[in-house]
Amino acid sequence: MTGLRHFLALGDAGGDAIAAMIGDALDRKAARSGQPRGRADEDAPLAGHVLGMIFEKSSTRTRVSFDIAMRQLGGSALILDSGTSQLGRGESIADTARVLSRMVDAIMIRTDDHAKLEELAHHASVPVINGLTDLSHPCQIVADLVTLIERGKALPGLEIAWLGDGNNVLHSLIEAAGLMKFNLRIATPAGFEPDKGFIDRARAAGAGVTLTRDAGEAATGADVLVTDTWISMGQEHAEAKLAAMQPYQVDAALMARAKPDALFLHCLPAHVGEEVSAEVFEGPQSVVFDEAENRIHAQKAILRWCFRQI
Repeated sequence: MTGLRHFLALGDAGGDAIAAMIGDALDRKAARSGQPRGRADEDAPLAGHVLGMIFEKSSTRTRVSFDIAMRQLGGSALILDSGTSQLGRGESIADTARVLSRMVDAIMIRTDDHAKLEELAHHASVPVINGLTDLSHPCQIVADLVTLIERGKALPGLEIAWLGDGNNVLHSLIEAAGLMKFNLRIATPAGFEPDKGFIDRARAAGAGVTLTRDAGEAATGADVLVTDTWISMGQEHAEAKLAAMQPYQVDAALMARAKPDALFLHCLPAHVGEEVSAEVFEGPQSVVFDEAENRIHAQKAILRWCFRQI
């Protein structure tokens, strides 16, 4: 169906729309300060709307934030997972898309293979949102950008350092660099680099994206340090990967290489003592729980964009 606004990647919206989402998220967050979490916003812009949420991977922040986002927007959400739906018994993605499109107003999916997301969107006649795939995690990055702006960081020209695994979260962060014109220094061990296509597109859009094996080089003078768990859900051969990642732990010494007012981001869940030390994770530069809370406000803005309210 033409005319739908799917949110499969940040580029589906574009830089101007993402900036508008950030502004909307912060405005709506401020407007409901002090209210119970489940109370609808005064304007309830999605009253009567239902979000169907498909989970083929475990979730805390994505599950709760989308549910609360819909409640605050005046709508509701329902959950399907492979263990309790026909997806787990072999019903096709195409048929699932066509059935749900007649029952709900939008679909969010959290899955493994990115091709499943694309097939769902191809067959759906309602907006589809990428709640995470093995390739990318755009909803997380909108929340990260909301957090940085909230903490007084201007995105154009910002120097962000990524330490560790070249994973799905990093792919969306690279895409954001191209759209929002900040620079990204990526430090990964050999064999764990991000997909080259994301880097090429971000550089073509004007972002400065550099790759290094040296964590200290990436962190020096950075405005923001970002990391993620080294072992993602479903990954094997953990011992070899953990050994390769050890030099990329964000600890106090690495944090000290960044600017004095630098922030630390982590999408959670964290394995404290692996990718980040307890001193940094619990320290004054860590904004990881603001970042987690802002998933709600970011999801609200994404949903409103999908329904052409932004």
